[in-house]
Amino acid sequence: MELNLLLALALGVATIVVVVLFTRLDAFVGLIAAGLVTGLVAGGSPTDIVGWITEGFGSTLASIGIVIGLGVAIGKILEVSGAADALARAFLRAFGKGREEWAMASVGAVVSVPVFCDSGYVIMNPLARSIARVKRGGYVALALALGCGMTLTHHLVPPTPGPLGVAGILQADLGAVILTGLVFTVILLPVVVLYARWIGPRLEAEIVPAVREAVYPEPARVRGTGGTDAHRGSAQEHSGEAGTTVSAPEAAGDAAEAGEAPAEEGRARRISGFLAFLPLAVPLVLIVANTVTAAIDRSNQGALYGDYEAAAWTQPFAFLGDPVIALIIGLVIAVYALLPRWTPRGRVHSWLAEAAASAGLILLITGAGGGFGLVLRESGVGDALAEAVGATGLPAFLVPFVIATLVRLAQGSGTVAMITAASVTAPLVAGLGISPVVAALACTAGSMCCSYFNDSYFWVVTRFTGLDGTAALKGWSGITTVAWAASIPLLFVASLIL
Repeated sequence: MELNLLLALALGVATIVVVVLFTRLDAFVGLIAAGLVTGLVAGGSPTDIVGWITEGFGSTLASIGIVIGLGVAIGKILEVSGAADALARAFLRAFGKGREEWAMASVGAVVSVPVFCDSGYVIMNPLARSIARVKRGGYVALALALGCGMTLTHHLVPPTPGPLGVAGILQADLGAVILTGLVFTVILLPVVVLYARWIGPRLEAEIVPAVREAVYPEPARVRGTGGTDAHRGSAQEHSGEAGTTVSAPEAAGDAAEAGEAPAEEGRARRISGFLAFLPLAVPLVLIVANTVTAAIDRSNQGALYGDYEAAAWTQPFAFLGDPVIALIIGLVIAVYALLPRWTPRGRVHSWLAEAAASAGLILLITGAGGGFGLVLRESGVGDALAEAVGATGLPAFLVPFVIATLVRLAQGSGTVAMITAASVTAPLVAGLGISPVVAALACTAGSMCCSYFNDSYFWVVTRFTGLDGTAALKGWSGITTVAWAASIPLLFVASLIL
């Protein structure tokens, strides 16, 4: 590999890390700056480089931007309606007594598909505390299982924004990424639960006093009157329990502000687990059905690769299974099936606006990653890197995996790590003979590695769990590293099959 091209790639990745860690700017600016630095060092003209960045930004968001926005909107409705909590309780009933860690890991995996990890964990953590309070123990294992269950789907399964962005940059079939990501999650969940069950009892004595008091209050304070309510109220305030459901009084207040009369006052609405799952299940089923029917049609026509003329019977599946259409259907189901009919229109609009605001940075980072990737491709860095990697004999799927791992360790954000890895890998996919689906999974799995002090989610989980110092590293950094390591053999198998 030519020295200037190798230097261009190294300086580009270093630019992202430096901007994120040592400046007041964010990853969006870091990725744009990385594209400029890489292009200039590789010998591109300034005007060409700017053109590559803008073209890559636009083409990436053209394919994936709407989908990210819709996915975040569904997650917001699940959060504010109380559907996420209803899902959790349904999973607990399904798994039964004595298997609470399995239930918490599973519900974490489901909730984290549409809801960001940080807010999803805050919503679900009070349930883990309630279970531990009843059991009078086991809180650390429950909290770690919940947190890492969320990590798995947050990193592996679209329509979570990070994996969606990776699929768009690598032009991987979204349905295939969803299916394989779900398979990876199902296989990795037992690994997560077993580690949580092993390390949890060893760290139970390390819980900080404030959290211990909130999780395991004295029996007299729980069962008594007067001070009981105050204690419970303070515990709820500490753990963030309040505000996750839409009750009639809350809706009444919103209606009063909007000048509307609530249809039903004073009565909260309970959501079944089945109803809560519909906004997630329907879009996923439609997208996967499109992938499966297209694969069957290709097989029947003997056109497994390249373009082909789709049969008429696949057209309804292709339309309904398009990610944009499927997620619009999911959003409609969420708004009209989960929210009470007395919820004011203005209140729903404000929630959707909040969702759009939270999706904004993800969209910018994804688009900037696409721009960085096109700079790598057009400047010749991608082809040169593919030749260099091919000469080493390193398995092709490990290239994006290692890149994602290194970027994650350097700057902490899993989303930035997987987008950066996808951007660097995109020009290599064809040359290395690796499936875009496998490359996408390698980017997302590599970005799970060792969540520690530079990761915001590390602080969310460890603060709510009540772990500090080495206990936090053993618990949370340990469980995420175990999940990352366990994904390597799965990637190897996937590279042989796909």
